[in-house]
Amino acid sequence: MEKAKQSRWLVALSLLLSSSMVYADWTVNMRQGVTAISREIYELHMLIFWVCVVIGVLVFGVMIISMLLHRKSVGAVSADFHDNTTVEILWTVIPVIILLAMAVPATTTLNKMYDPGEAAIDIEVRGLQWKWQYTYLNNDPTKEVKFVSSLLTPREEILNETRKREHYLLDVDNELVIPVNTRVRFLVTSGDTLHAWWVPDFAVKRDAIPGFIHQAWAEVEKTGIYRGQCAELCGKDHGFMPIVVRVVEQGEYETWLAGKQEEGRLVYETVGKEWTQDELMAKGEEVYLRVCAACHQANGQGLPPAFPSLVGQGLAVGPMAAHLDIVLNGKAGTSMQSFKGQLNAAEIAAVVIYERNAWGNNMGDSIQPREVNKMMSTGQ
Repeated sequence: MEKAKQSRWLVALSLLLSSSMVYADWTVNMRQGVTAISREIYELHMLIFWVCVVIGVLVFGVMIISMLLHRKSVGAVSADFHDNTTVEILWTVIPVIILLAMAVPATTTLNKMYDPGEAAIDIEVRGLQWKWQYTYLNNDPTKEVKFVSSLLTPREEILNETRKREHYLLDVDNELVIPVNTRVRFLVTSGDTLHAWWVPDFAVKRDAIPGFIHQAWAEVEKTGIYRGQCAELCGKDHGFMPIVVRVVEQGEYETWLAGKQEEGRLVYETVGKEWTQDELMAKGEEVYLRVCAACHQANGQGLPPAFPSLVGQGLAVGPMAAHLDIVLNGKAGTSMQSFKGQLNAAEIAAVVIYERNAWGNNMGDSIQPREVNKMMSTGQ
């Protein structure tokens, strides 16, 4: 019986090891990436790896040969000496020379990694719990492109209520788009806690720290979609904070950028129009599910005490001024962050009205986006 059980385990193991899918994802080395600096890092890694291999073979080879040829069973007698100055000098000088030889290419590569030089495009990357905000910086504030990139994977997949897709937890609603063969500088910071912006194919990983700006750069040589993740434990939804960068030809990038600038113009035009309650509720539901449901749940019940319920209690059924204030400015000492820089006036007005009238709250009040926009511009 025991032998039969062992045989079944051996068969299962052999099938697993022979699976082409297993081998397709099995890697034991770092990736070479799609930038010149990433390949240079890979070559440096391989150089030092082989230096370590040679050292290991020599050291362990000498140890094994010594143990075999000078063991007691073959009549070896231990030598009677105290020290050897020549040997001590050699085993000090040789490692120093090896370390210095490795330090030269390592320092050269490190300098290149931390020197962004003159970039054609500057992008501010701001970590937020739990999403990324990208701002394309330029000298014309009317053409600034700014958007938030959030996890696209639906909650049903996360809760195993439906089949997981190929890029489970690695898809976003708004991709970062950059042109191929163009030097892009990333200015990495945070709006709340510690994050880290990491795209392995670019050999870019920078800490996002509130109040600090860390620079990184990339000049991608191949079009395609490249994925990364937040590499710093940043809270409850740390694992739901992916990065997706789409690298395109220059013409396609310019078309995309013009489209984003037009989107921004249209948004600010719609802020001034008169919104119906139904329009606010529809827009508010979309914003709530995209931005707020991760903490307060799709049904508004939250996860008390960290994320309070919005159903029939608290700010959602209190004075609207207090409700707007916490959405605009956040609350210090809690996970409630400020959405003033993440959402536009129409989105903030809509989500507040949705929270005050969904799930049976039925407060019946309303506010226009232009009123919220005035509050945002005056800092109220």
